[in-house]
Formats: sequence, structure tokens, C-alpha cells
Amino acid sequence: MEKKDAYKFQVIDEYKLFTKDKLILIFGSKSSGGFVVSRQGLICESIMKGLLIDHPEFRHYSLPEVKPVKWKGRYYSWVKINKQGISKLPGEALNCFNVKEGDRLLSIHGSNVGFVLAVKGPLVEAANNFTGEIKDFVC
Repeated sequence: MEKKDAYKFQVIDEYKLFTKDKLILIFGSKSSGGFVVSRQGLICESIMKGLLIDHPEFRHYSLPEVKPVKWKGRYYSWVKINKQGISKLPGEALNCFNVKEGDRLLSIHGSNVGFVLAVKGPLVEAANNFTGEIKDFVC
């Protein structure tokens, strides 16, 4: 990997997203929209571990892929990723997270649970108004 490309993978390494072949998506905040990308191990270590207790079918991935589960006012879902780390969200998941095909999502360093892919809000506006270069990455 070239040094210039190293930052592309920082978030993947930081959150250890490739330790399993599944990711957990969490409905974003009202201000940013979009969703948080996480994994089950991080959920287990957070205050959201109750999701896995209240919904054991989620913990065992026995729910259909991308089927949303509402817990404490937020939607949660899971998706498979391939060996290259790519996942394509079907329309049902996009609708659940208020994201439309073609939306540009801003990657924001999140909490200890995951990173945010925001679709709106003050940080997205700041990025849109930024006169420098922000790299786009398309899967």
C-alpha cells in the first residue's frame, strides 16, 4: 500500500472492521442522517450491548440481511461484506437510513462504536463549502 493511500484504510484498521464478514449499521443522528458502521464486537463492549440481549436473533445473524430492528428509538441492521470490504446496500436498507442511491456520504470519525457516513448536517455543509480537496472513494 502506498503512503498516499494509507488514510483510506485507517478507519478499517481502527475499528477492526474485517475481523468478521459482517458489519452492523446503526441509524445516524437526526442532524447527520446516514448511518454508523460498526461490528458486533464493538457493540458488545458498548452501552448498546442491550441490543444483542434484547434481540438474540440479531446477535446470531438469524434475521435476514439488512432487515432493520428498532431498539430504543434507533434502527439497526447487518450486512455482509466481501473480501475486498465492499457491501452494496439494497433499497430497503437505504430507505431505512434515509439515504438515496447516488447520495454522497461524508465519512466522519465517530465514537468508540464506529464511524459515521453522514448525508446531511453542519459537517456535510462544511465539507461541501471546503475549497480544498476532499477525496471521493467509490466502491
